[in-house]
Amino acid sequence: MSSKIIMAMALTLLAGMSTGIGGLLAMFQKKNSSRFLSVSLGFSAGVMIYLSFVEIIPESVEYLLLSYNPVKAHTLQVISFFFGMFVIALIDRFVPAGDNPHEIPNVTTLASKEEVYQKRLLRTGILSAIAITVHNIPEGLATFTSYMADPQIGISIAVAIAIHNIPEGIAVAVPIYFATGKRFKSFFIALVSGLSEMVGALLGLLLFTVTNTDLTLGFILAATAGVMIYISFDELLPTAEAYGEHHLALYGVLSGMAVMAVSLILLG
Repeated sequence: MSSKIIMAMALTLLAGMSTGIGGLLAMFQKKNSSRFLSVSLGFSAGVMIYLSFVEIIPESVEYLLLSYNPVKAHTLQVISFFFGMFVIALIDRFVPAGDNPHEIPNVTTLASKEEVYQKRLLRTGILSAIAITVHNIPEGLATFTSYMADPQIGISIAVAIAIHNIPEGIAVAVPIYFATGKRFKSFFIALVSGLSEMVGALLGLLLFTVTNTDLTLGFILAATAGVMIYISFDELLPTAEAYGEHHLALYGVLSGMAVMAVSLILLG
């Protein structure tokens, strides 16, 4: 294995492991801090939404344009986007839950329905981990292949991915910690969700020689955006608002978008 491939793998691993930083941040919060929970989940939703519409979807179209005319490229991007939503909706449908996932109880009943809320939080954390695991695979593919094509670009992409993986780690660890009270379990699941980027790197190593990597990446990125948008609107935002004031969740969303926007500008 060449040194370039090893470096590409190492960069992908480091970028993925940054979800563990978010997990560590979540571990040291007070378990009864509903305000922190609300803002954190809103923040993570803001990151996912902004990243999907501003970076991932346009990048998907760029890759598809390398193989198709503009009309067909945009059509395939839309199909892939909603296919990603469909896949995570199926996952959502079959994840066991003790209550209806589409009806958020009144937050004033938290004390009397603590067990129900804990189940909802655990479910939210699991779905977030699944979604982030799914979307980290094409990120790993992007990091690996970009470094193989141009090391300077690959390093920039790895840094950008590492930065936005931190709030993604929070999105996974916070609800699991609040539901179970187990710090290490929350951190470990957040870390593992990021390590799935290595699957993308291995996939990149395979695709590098046997298929059109740009075309494959275009489809995967569009589907990834669908997954992230679904999990944000179906799980993160409703739960963020249920556990805090409406404006706390909104401030979290806007802060997440702002941080992601600034990081993309500085690293663009």
